[in-house]
Parts: sequence; C-alpha cells; structure tokens
Amino acid sequence: MSTEIETADGSDDAGLLRTAYRTVTPGYDSHEDDEMNAIGWAIFLGVVAIMLPLLPFVAIVWGISKVVEAITGDDDAEE
Repeated sequence: MSTEIETADGSDDAGLLRTAYRTVTPGYDSHEDDEMNAIGWAIFLGVVAIMLPLLPFVAIVWGISKVVEAITGDDDAEE
C-alpha cells in the first residue's frame, strides 16, 4: 500500500503534500488541568506566607541603604 500522492498533471508543485504518514497516537483535546492549578496556587501562597514576614526586614535594609547613600553622597553620579 503506497502513501504517495500524485498530482493530476504530474507537475512538481512544492505546495502539495508528497508523502502522508500515518500515526497511532490519538488526537489531543485541550482541557483544564485543575490539579496542577491547585499545586501552583499552593506553592504561590506558601511563598507569600514565607516572604510576607520578611518584608519589614527588607524595607529596613532598603531604607538604611538609602540613608547611607544620602549621607555619603554615593549616587553613582561619578560614572
């Protein structure tokens, strides 16, 4: 059984399919993946729960660095 497809006029047209391949895999139907969505939300909320208590310390370090920059005049203007 041949899978070759011949054109009616025998021309060599690059736009036509020359060989068709059969597949044994079924087609894919898109669907929602609720389990992976739940895992993603759980990881996100876990990271937020861990990082939220650290936010005041990050703000303090950022504020101290800005104060030190203002006192020393180090605003990278010399470059």
